[in-house]
Amino acid sequence: MVRDGLNDITSRISVEAIRHQVEALRYRASRWSLGEWFGVALVLLVVILAIDLVRRLVVGDIGPSTVGTFLWRGSVDGLLIALAAVGLSMTYSILRFANFSQGDLVTTGAFTGWAAAYVVAGIGVADFGTRFFLNPDRGTSARELDMHIFGAPLAIFTGLIVAAVMTILVALAIDKLVYKRMRNAGGIPLLIASVGVALALRYIIVFFYGERTRGVTRSSPVIEHELLFWTDAVDAHQLVVVVIGVLMVFSLHIVLQYTKLGKAMRAMADNKDLALVTGIPTERVVLVTWVLGAGLTGMGGYLIVLEQETLNFNTGWFLLLLIFAAVILGGIGSIYGAIVGALIIGMAINISLVWIPSDLTEVAAFMLMILILIFRPSGIFGGVETA
Repeated sequence: MVRDGLNDITSRISVEAIRHQVEALRYRASRWSLGEWFGVALVLLVVILAIDLVRRLVVGDIGPSTVGTFLWRGSVDGLLIALAAVGLSMTYSILRFANFSQGDLVTTGAFTGWAAAYVVAGIGVADFGTRFFLNPDRGTSARELDMHIFGAPLAIFTGLIVAAVMTILVALAIDKLVYKRMRNAGGIPLLIASVGVALALRYIIVFFYGERTRGVTRSSPVIEHELLFWTDAVDAHQLVVVVIGVLMVFSLHIVLQYTKLGKAMRAMADNKDLALVTGIPTERVVLVTWVLGAGLTGMGGYLIVLEQETLNFNTGWFLLLLIFAAVILGGIGSIYGAIVGALIIGMAINISLVWIPSDLTEVAAFMLMILILIFRPSGIFGGVETA
């Protein structure tokens, strides 16, 4: 009898607690804004799509190999975006402005790197002008130079190094000529200046290389293996992108966390005035910021062309929105957030191919960004404004 009484009391307490929870949820829902209701709709859409993906896998409409391929390609795209997004996030966290020339620094790395690769690969095959200007007369094709990772490995890795070095030099020159003179002007004037820098870079490239889209590599060879469950052969150029991207991200982590300059960068990102008071060499930190950020950006631009096989003066400009999306999604000012945001966007672009045409996949990435920002406006990493 006592036990029945206790059970009855427990039941009443449980029912009362549930009723209070429902009332609280109803009260909160009544105060939601239109944007929050839109976010709820997007969440439901994502849940429905996830269930539909599982259903397709179960009934055999789509195979595990296809999903595995999408995830692999998402990792490749995410790492390529991450290399450029890290540079943008570093610029913001240290210098406090959104650098709209980031996309054209990507293009700078692509053109300078591949020009160097052609110069090396074409020794004894074509004259210097033809090689340096990336076959302007169409006389020496990528096929003749055997431009792929197994056919011209020295040329391709030389180009990667040159892409990083030349992008660093260009970024340092721009900082000295433009940004350093405006360092105390505030974020908006610097942002406007970066738009002008972007246009200047783009049309300097057009002046030397023209507007033609060029095929600068041969189709990637494949590597046969027994390691991945969804395929027995992997694209060699994509594998190079993943290996180099992971190495660069890991190296950046080591620099930021375990070196004096890395700690100084994090301190300056947290509080520039306090960093000055404590004797941190802020100009040296700015220099390192440009070196690391521009180097990764230039390498990212070069590797994008290695993976997609074509090069155009708008290559980086077309990528700029995705770079900004990755930085905002991860939490602007957070380098690790930029990496995570880039990987999420890469995955979203490729997984969405299950339901929508390839021309619309970037829409899926931006919708996912909107969804996250509705419920977490400061980004995944909570708006942490440190490295």
